[in-house]
Amino acid sequence: MQARQRGRALALELGFSASEATLIATAISELSRNIVSYAGHGEITLRSTTVGGRLGLVIVAADSGPGIADVELAIRDGYSSMGGLGLGLPGVRRLMDEFELISALLHVLKNIERMGDQCVNICKVIPMTGHEPPADPEMVKLILTMGTHTKSLISQAKRAFEERNVEMARDLVARDDVVDELNRDCFRLALAIGDDADKREWAMTMLLAARAIERIGDNAVDIGEQTSFLVTGEFREFTDASH
Repeated sequence: MQARQRGRALALELGFSASEATLIATAISELSRNIVSYAGHGEITLRSTTVGGRLGLVIVAADSGPGIADVELAIRDGYSSMGGLGLGLPGVRRLMDEFELISALLHVLKNIERMGDQCVNICKVIPMTGHEPPADPEMVKLILTMGTHTKSLISQAKRAFEERNVEMARDLVARDDVVDELNRDCFRLALAIGDDADKREWAMTMLLAARAIERIGDNAVDIGEQTSFLVTGEFREFTDASH
C-alpha cells in the first residue's frame, strides 16, 4: 500500500495527470501483489528519469523468489493467476510505456556464462594436440575464420542488446549460418584428412574446438532473441540451434 501511495504521489509531483497517476498506482499494486503471491517479500523502487527532455517514472519490482517458469504465458494478455485486479503482468505491460523482465537479463547472463564455458573447453582441448601437432593448414584456416566471424557475432549481439535494435538482432541468424557452414566444412575436411593416425587424431580434436566456437555463435543468436523480447514483449526463437 505504501508503494502504491508513494508512486501516485511521485507521479503527480512529476506532472502526470490524476488519471495517469491512478494507472501508475494500479500497476504498482499488481507488481506488489505478484511479489507477495510468488516470492513472499521483495521491494518496489521508484525514481524519476528524463528521456528526450520528458520526465518519467521508473518502477523496479525486485524479489528473490523462484522466478517465472513460463515467461511467455505470464505476459500473455488475459492471463492472471493471482485473483487480484485481473491485470497481472500483461496489464502492467499495457499500462507502462516500457516493460522489461529481469528474467530476460538473466537469460543473457546465462548465455554469456555459456560462452565463457566454451572458451574454457577450447583451452582444454588445444593442449591435447601436443607441442608440434601434425596440423592441417586448411583446417587451421577454417577454425581461425570461424573464430573471427564468431567474435563479430558477439560484438553485434552486444550492440543490438545495448541499442534494443531488433533488426540487428535478427540479422545474427544469417551471420551465424556462416559459422555453421564453416563448422560443417571442418567436419568434411576431418573425414577426408587421410589415414595417418596422428593427423586424424589431431583433426578430431580440432572438431571439438570448432564445435565450441559454433556454440558460442548460437549463444550470440540467443542474446538476439532476448533483445527482441525486451523490445516487443513477445518471445520467439529466431533459430533452435542452441536448444
